[in-house]
Amino acid sequence: MNKKKSIFESNVLYTIIAILVGFVIGAVFLLIAGISPAVAYGKLIDSVFSKPKYLIWTLTYASPLIFTGLSVAFSFRTGVFNIGAEGQFVVGSLAACVLGILLDLPPVLHALVCIAAAAAAGCVWSLIVGVLKVKRGIHEVLSFIMFNWIAFYLSNYVVNIPAIHKGSGEATKDVLDSARILFPEGIRNFLDCSAANWGIVLAVAAGIAMWVIIEKTTLGYRLKAVGYNSHGALYGGINANKSILTALGISGALAGLGGAVQILGMSGRLSQFAAQEQYGFQGITVALIGSSSPIGCIFSGIFYGAMKYGGSKLSIVKAPSEVVDIIMGCVILFIAISQIFRILFKNLRKKKEVS
Repeated sequence: MNKKKSIFESNVLYTIIAILVGFVIGAVFLLIAGISPAVAYGKLIDSVFSKPKYLIWTLTYASPLIFTGLSVAFSFRTGVFNIGAEGQFVVGSLAACVLGILLDLPPVLHALVCIAAAAAAGCVWSLIVGVLKVKRGIHEVLSFIMFNWIAFYLSNYVVNIPAIHKGSGEATKDVLDSARILFPEGIRNFLDCSAANWGIVLAVAAGIAMWVIIEKTTLGYRLKAVGYNSHGALYGGINANKSILTALGISGALAGLGGAVQILGMSGRLSQFAAQEQYGFQGITVALIGSSSPIGCIFSGIFYGAMKYGGSKLSIVKAPSEVVDIIMGCVILFIAISQIFRILFKNLRKKKEVS
């Protein structure tokens, strides 16, 4: 009975249900559009699992999503809603790109400097909002939304500075090869993936590190205590404001690292934005699917990366790639209302126990 009870109370069960419901609703929309769900989903699965190189591309797509997912999840666990991961991602990618172009350093060292600068940029960008919250009482959600747009326009301004702007087009110059975090050429050729990079290794390492911090350290205990009950934590001698700033700083650094991985690993340059890139907002999806668990974010990030990469191939079977957005949106909706399912299962168990 206890085992059955733990299954019905597990976040994994409701996540699986939400994913299945998302695919069912996606199938309905495909049918309305006159497209066979079997053909579309078959192509989606085939585009991810049929060849080893597709799996590598999936992991490449997943790397920045894992970082932004970890960013949002870490803040969730500590009682702060970091809706500003998008802006932190942008300033992180901007810092990595600018230093990747302007600095002339040896390989490895150059990449490390760019990655550290991206983390610092994301951290500072988030801490500004944290200071506004603890010193002036300004709600972090409002500040983060505004700072996302400030980062957006700041990036577009910097992209067009002559020293880093490419002669033609709406993008920067390519970052130097010494700043890239690509796998050695021989490995990339073997994997048949030109963009295969160390980003997934860094993302998994970050996920494990965040799990250790949250679950196995006194810092994590203090941060969670503030998240559960800031007044109780304060009564217990924990500085709530300091904990909030610490949580936002770490959260911003993670999002900034996601921007660095995207620039140094995959794109190699920063383009002028026509709209928000959405990596930060997709990180919210990753965090929710992963139940705000750092380890869960690794798997949910890979799942979302598979959906993004596989979804980009749906046009081959004349299916709209937007069906992926429909599926992921439905997944989040049903995860958000999973408490209803918990209550239903709980009532059913009580009725069986009474009878």
